[in-house]
Amino acid sequence: MSAMPDIVNELVDELMAMSGAVAVVLGGSRALGTGDDESDWDLGVYYRGAIDLSRLAARGPVYPPGSWGRLMNGGAWLRCDGTKVDVLLRDLDAVEHWARRTEQGEFEIDALLGYVAGVPTYLLSAELASCRSLRGEVPAASFPEKLRAAAPAKWRFCRSFGLDYARRHARRGNVVGATAQAAKAVMEEAHAVMCERGRWACNEKQLIEAAGLSAVQASFGLVPVEPANLLRWVDGIAGQLHVPERT
Repeated sequence: MSAMPDIVNELVDELMAMSGAVAVVLGGSRALGTGDDESDWDLGVYYRGAIDLSRLAARGPVYPPGSWGRLMNGGAWLRCDGTKVDVLLRDLDAVEHWARRTEQGEFEIDALLGYVAGVPTYLLSAELASCRSLRGEVPAASFPEKLRAAAPAKWRFCRSFGLDYARRHARRGNVVGATAQAAKAVMEEAHAVMCERGRWACNEKQLIEAAGLSAVQASFGLVPVEPANLLRWVDGIAGQLHVPERT
């Protein structure tokens, strides 16, 4: 991992000094060692109860807890002397609640801007497993066997349901609807594969590649318009995912 710029270190100290903050972590590609010089610095702020965001607000617009949903919560997109830094708020009470559910193999899927298949509530555990603590401490999170056993079937139910709807759209010549549902199904199958392997996925950016489904990408550059051909195209996507048509 490249050395953290002094300006980012200073921000980390400021974030940790906010009332309510329990820990500040480094996440994303920088924490995983896969980033480059152009990568953002993703800083997660874990807090308990209320948090005083006045220090953060002095640096730019802040989206308070709840602004981005119950999981992503809130945060800020900052420029620190030209360095791009994303600050992400995480409510420890919510993190611990969903971690307990995750240990039991239970999760829900939230709609979130920018995500195709949505965000599983076990994302909060996935973040804990991939982040690097900078100040304070956060709980560890290994991949639970109960989640590994239960999650693939849930994701594949969603996948197959979506493919059925893709076929309905195709029969009506609705290219956008068919393509959207098929793309969502690919993401859902990728999530199922990752859970089978006991591997966390924090986002969809490299999800398809990580699950070994890259070959399906080419098909989305060949979407036909005529309904009969569009239906065959959807069936082809299902075949690449090894999903039989439901009767």
